Amino acid sequence: MPKVYLVNMNKTNNVQNVTEMINEEKVAAYYTPWKYFIDEIEAGDIIYLYSNGSGIIARGIATGIVELRDIGNHVDMEHYMHLERFETLEASLPSAKITEIAKAMTDEDYTIKFNQTMIHLPYFIGLKVWQHITKYCL
Repeated sequence: MPKVYLVNMNKTNNVQNVTEMINEEKVAAYYTPWKYFIDEIEAGDIIYLYSNGSGIIARGIATGIVELRDIGNHVDMEHYMHLERFETLEASLPSAKITEIAKAMTDEDYTIKFNQTMIHLPYFIGLKVWQHITKYCL
């Protein structure tokens, strides 16, 4: 069964990274230790690109092939993976709505800590988020 990841694009550090991920239809992380999180993603995993202050702004399915890129003089500082079925959302899905969907699938005590680079969501919650996006955000 595929895994589901919500990846924070961290526009606070570099807004250009957000634009690059959208334009190149990829998920990426930069520098140690975050870049190694990308190496854990496998083919078929569901990826949500999350932007602080907006929520989920894009989604796709992982290819499973990790690519490396230098950043200036820093060798292999970017780890990235292209996404299939990549779509940008017309209306972003805010964190409050993601939590609401998760609680509806579990219970009122379920929480998601959005202050992480990469969040693993249980598949059944990630699938419901996918369905919600398809119905209301594209």
